[in-house]
Amino acid sequence: MKVVHIITRMIVGGAQENTLLNCIDLIDQYGDEVTLITGPSEGPEGQLLQRFYHPQLKIMEAPALTRNIKPWQDWKAYRQIRRILADINPDVVHTHSAKAGILGRLAAWHLKVPAVIHTVHGAPFHPYQSALARRFFACCERYAAKRCHRLLCVADAMTDLMVEGGVADRDRFTTVYSGMEIEDYLQADQHRTEVREQFGFNTNDIVVGKIARLFNLKGHKYLVAAAQQVIQQNPHVHFLLVGDGSLRPEIEAQIEAGGVTDHFHFTGLVPPTDVPRYLGGMDILAHTSLREGLARALPQALLAGKPVISFNIDGAREVCITDVTGILTNAKDVDALAEAILRLAGDAGLRQQLGEAGRAKCREMYSHQLMTDRIRAIYQEVLNSAS
Repeated sequence: MKVVHIITRMIVGGAQENTLLNCIDLIDQYGDEVTLITGPSEGPEGQLLQRFYHPQLKIMEAPALTRNIKPWQDWKAYRQIRRILADINPDVVHTHSAKAGILGRLAAWHLKVPAVIHTVHGAPFHPYQSALARRFFACCERYAAKRCHRLLCVADAMTDLMVEGGVADRDRFTTVYSGMEIEDYLQADQHRTEVREQFGFNTNDIVVGKIARLFNLKGHKYLVAAAQQVIQQNPHVHFLLVGDGSLRPEIEAQIEAGGVTDHFHFTGLVPPTDVPRYLGGMDILAHTSLREGLARALPQALLAGKPVISFNIDGAREVCITDVTGILTNAKDVDALAEAILRLAGDAGLRQQLGEAGRAKCREMYSHQLMTDRIRAIYQEVLNSAS
């Protein structure tokens, strides 16, 4: 097949890694001719294309394709995408992210591409937006949904949100979990001694990690608030924050005000290849984001054999199952979060049991090769129905 993927930016992120691995697998597993169209990918998050270079993957940049809404520039981006697609004449166009998803679908539909597919990595409308912004993005998604043949979601929860938002009927959606390279996570404990020595953890310290940018809606403040309760009852618990961002000064001030500075440790910005290393040093992963499709940190931690504690948001419940792979709590419930941390911190046998169950579950769900097999079969279904 001739396949074109379109995404707004190729920064370091879950949706971007998913897309790039899918592109490479289509080449390696099926011999497809694959082109990736993306906008400029500069930013503090870092770029991903160098990490997953493949000589047969064609990269085409649409210079006007940027994340923020700018009507005149968006019109230019649409025309750039349409021109590239007209030159390639693909069998399949597969779009990702909100901006590229809308412009790419419109361009492909106008050119009568036989199979137009869109993946929802995270709903572009959510409760933390203004009502006007929420209605606007939902309306855009409804319009674009009518201009593609199939909608894929990285979690069942994404389908629920899109259906509830009136984007499309449920039978238009298929869940395909976001694949990743899993081997490094399965071997994460190889780094345990090195990481724990780096931060000065003792053998009897329990390390609770969080992997997320230090930005709004990632929920670090709830973890810091819970930590104050936890440390009073179990002073052996420490917290390792993997990532960096604009909220770091605010989070550090909250930590200092709470008198728990000695129990918090920051890695700063790290490349994705280092995430398994830091997971190896952890005993528990806490995920306190308020909005996320299905955060890759959850399956990554489970693949590393670490139990997870998560707020019950979006797709988290599909991998964080209370007393099976971890503990799910209500969003923003600091007391429940503290209680969950104390429970796991105090029971090594339970941590091992939940981590092993999570590893077995996620090995089946998150292989990127299996993800590509499912997506390729969907391409073929759509093309067969069009012929």
